[in-house]
Order: sequence, then structure tokens, then C-alpha cells
Amino acid sequence: MEEKLEICAVDFAFRRIGGKYKGRILWHLSINEIIRYGDLKRKMPDITTKMLTQTLRELENDGLINRNVYREVPPKVEYSLTVVGKELIPFIEYLREWGEKQLALCT
Repeated sequence: MEEKLEICAVDFAFRRIGGKYKGRILWHLSINEIIRYGDLKRKMPDITTKMLTQTLRELENDGLINRNVYREVPPKVEYSLTVVGKELIPFIEYLREWGEKQLALCT
């Protein structure tokens, strides 16, 4: 039973941060603290507008990022990490370091 709970916890975690873009979005937010939608889009030119919007909503629904909408024209939306999202950054940093080592081995 204990092994099943561990697997469930791993699945739970990867559902929240898995995918092509979530880790990168969280990483950009860790560097910039607060970032606007357009700035994030410029930092990730390979993501479509639809996918960026969908991924941001998923991260917000999972409690990993905050979305702050300012009522002005044109609309201004800023994103930042929640406390829970900030807890992930050391792990993402570790994955980045691991990825750099693996890339160095491939070249």
C-alpha cells in the first residue's frame, strides 16, 4: 500500500508540472518574480498563444501561480509564483543542472 501512495504522489506532482511548457514558465517566473503575458510570450517564441493561455490557466488552477488582472485599457495581466510554486524552484534548478550535464555528454 505504501508503494502505491508513493507512485500516486509522483503522478500527482508530474501532472502539475509535466509537459513541454510548465517547467519553463515556472522558471521564467522564478527569475523575473512578476511577468506580464506579452513578456512571457516573447521569452517563449515556440509556444502558441492558445497553449500559453491554457498552460497558465492550468498552473493557476493548480495553485502554482497567481494571476493579477488590472482593470485598465489595454488590459494588463501579471503573473507571479505562489508560495507553493516557489517551493518547486529548487527542484527545477536541479533538473536544469542535470539537463546541462546530460547535454554536455551528448556533444
